[in-house]
Amino acid sequence: MNIEQANTITMAEILDKLNIVPTNDKGNDVWYLSPFRNEKTASFHVSRKKNKWYDFGERVGGDVVGFVCKYLEFCGEPHSVSDALRLLRKMWGSQAISLTLPQRKTPTEEAEEAEPALRLKKVEPLTKMGLGNYLEKRGIPLDVAKRHLFQIRVHNKKTDKCFRTLGFKNEDDGWELRNPFFKGVLGPKTITAIPREQNTKLEAIHIFEGFLDLLSAIAQMKGKGFKHDVIVLNSIACIPKALPYIQGYGYKVIYTWMDNDDAGSKATEIFAEFAKTEEGLLHKPMNDLYKPHKDVNEWWMAKQGLKELAND
Repeated sequence: MNIEQANTITMAEILDKLNIVPTNDKGNDVWYLSPFRNEKTASFHVSRKKNKWYDFGERVGGDVVGFVCKYLEFCGEPHSVSDALRLLRKMWGSQAISLTLPQRKTPTEEAEEAEPALRLKKVEPLTKMGLGNYLEKRGIPLDVAKRHLFQIRVHNKKTDKCFRTLGFKNEDDGWELRNPFFKGVLGPKTITAIPREQNTKLEAIHIFEGFLDLLSAIAQMKGKGFKHDVIVLNSIACIPKALPYIQGYGYKVIYTWMDNDDAGSKATEIFAEFAKTEEGLLHKPMNDLYKPHKDVNEWWMAKQGLKELAND
């Protein structure tokens, strides 16, 4: 078997042989939990038409031979093209496959072992004093911030001290934390989904990196907010968790508001590639609106004549 012959084998057949089953099969587009890590939401895409794969979590993809090479590498085996072809011959021959994925801890086991350092003490409405004042220095009016943020009191078990911070809730009941001196997360790290206004057609979705970018965009619209669905990633590492919220819902446009840096560019590319897998979905990056600034909040602060904050 040569490379050309190997690449005629369908990815679906290979994954089936490896006991990797799809979580969502839409005909041409098939989604799997990635074989290369533990995850709860599928981020591994296969195009039946092109017979190509793409792992949105690791930002890699390719043909059949490329997948087998990566699979072998992940299993700790020799992973040259020759090794991949040898494995494919075994898969379609009489010899059974002896390779198995490395044993990995489940997310539950990992969470049980990792004792959180922070504990939620109290959730309160935002006030102008303290954190409300901090937001206004970033160009975010208090009435806009109150729609999505809370003031929360957190206890640090390591230092045995409490502190107040902004809290932005995510889909797993965790909190994104931010104040002038601290940025972190309490609980699971994941996205925040904000539904569209009632009686608004499902047409578009906006994707932001962080909540300050979202609030800045709302502020520049004089507080009117977005009519369409919004997802705040809270980290570009959460992109794979956002994709199932978009996949197959019939959106016509996806607007991305990523940072103007290398990581933001890569994130924009991921959404551009993802849009190609969804029929009728147009991708519109919004970066030109806030260039040459790094992100939406920095651009909005500059428009307001506000100085960049120290230690933040």
